[in-house]
Amino acid sequence: MEEKKHMVGGISRKTLERLPVYHHYLEGKFAEGTETISAPMIALDLKLNEVQVRKDIASVAKTAGKPKTGYAVKDLIDDLEEFLGYHNVNQAVLVGAGYLGRALLSYKGFEQYGVEIVMAFDSDGRKVDTKIGGKMVLPMAKLENLCQRMNIHIGIITVPAKAAQEVCDQLVAGGVRAVWNFAPVHLNVPDHVLVQNENMAVSLAALSKYLYEVQKKEEPI
Repeated sequence: MEEKKHMVGGISRKTLERLPVYHHYLEGKFAEGTETISAPMIALDLKLNEVQVRKDIASVAKTAGKPKTGYAVKDLIDDLEEFLGYHNVNQAVLVGAGYLGRALLSYKGFEQYGVEIVMAFDSDGRKVDTKIGGKMVLPMAKLENLCQRMNIHIGIITVPAKAAQEVCDQLVAGGVRAVWNFAPVHLNVPDHVLVQNENMAVSLAALSKYLYEVQKKEEPI
């Protein structure tokens, strides 16, 4: 029931989150020389439910898997890339050229996943009109207008929590339809805008808790 509440492009958010995992896994298998693969094998290797894997793959595969042999790995990789839009480069802007923003601007791997950061925005005048990772940093006053003029659909938010909602509102006003939010705050957006949150505090807390539990088990009685 939970997956049905959060749909994106006709599939659940949970399925969408699993598809890049399948893609990465299949690329590795293809590099090893594997030509065909079955859903049970994928489920076993990734420690996922076999029925769920079958459903996920069926939602993107153009050709049904064959009995016993399964799917052609290269074809399945191509189907996943087409479905995920990896062949369509979507331009994005980043707001907040601090340490995290600078790291994202300097990262060269986004285009592999169909995203190109074309420029950044910041309220710090010392950063304005400089380049980071080859991307120009512009003043916040130009954000909305440039997003509209350049038909930008993806906004990346790496500002402090207290400024995130205002930045998000500006991005939406500029026509952005998808927001990748690194600020530790809930954002309110219209129904047609998708927000993907990257809460590093939650992730680090989960890692810390896991290590704490492991250490407790390893302590001598």
